[in-house]
Amino acid sequence: MSAYTVVGFSGNFTRPSKTRGFVDHVVREAAASLGYFPSVFDIQDLGPSFPGAKSPRDLDSQAGAIIDKVVSADLLVIGTPTYKGSYTGLFKHFFDLLDPSALKRKPVVLLATGGGERHSLIVEHQLRPLFGFFEALALPTAVYASDRDFSEGVLVSETIQARASQAVAEAGYALSGRAQPRIAAE
Repeated sequence: MSAYTVVGFSGNFTRPSKTRGFVDHVVREAAASLGYFPSVFDIQDLGPSFPGAKSPRDLDSQAGAIIDKVVSADLLVIGTPTYKGSYTGLFKHFFDLLDPSALKRKPVVLLATGGGERHSLIVEHQLRPLFGFFEALALPTAVYASDRDFSEGVLVSETIQARASQAVAEAGYALSGRAQPRIAAE
């Protein structure tokens, strides 16, 4: 029997990266909480065959293996830097290579980073519709972190860490098949 996996994918191509650090933080927390095997990748990990690929067949074995890990993951943690109000083009290109049914019913934690609060709705207006197209189970709590939430590339905001923990808890509910407890209306 294979181990359950949580796979993180960060949509940036520079290192070090706040976005990759944020994705890694959430993946590590989810892995520890759920007992899953963690992996984290970014655009740079895809290598030279990725940018010009028109289909998965055009990818070398390294990039193909990353796509296979994303598609076969039990839980995905997806993050992107905000670029001109949206995700990066190479981030979108990665998901353009996936079959439309590849992520169906897969729980996904949505994360984004940006320079300031101005772009905070990227998770709702850009990422949620993208994963809705794939019929993935985008978890209710999506998290945006701005530059002020990091110190030397490390997530330090307790508020953002708490929201990330909330998303991980929602992933646990989704993966266990239990419905989240309802909160009574006042």
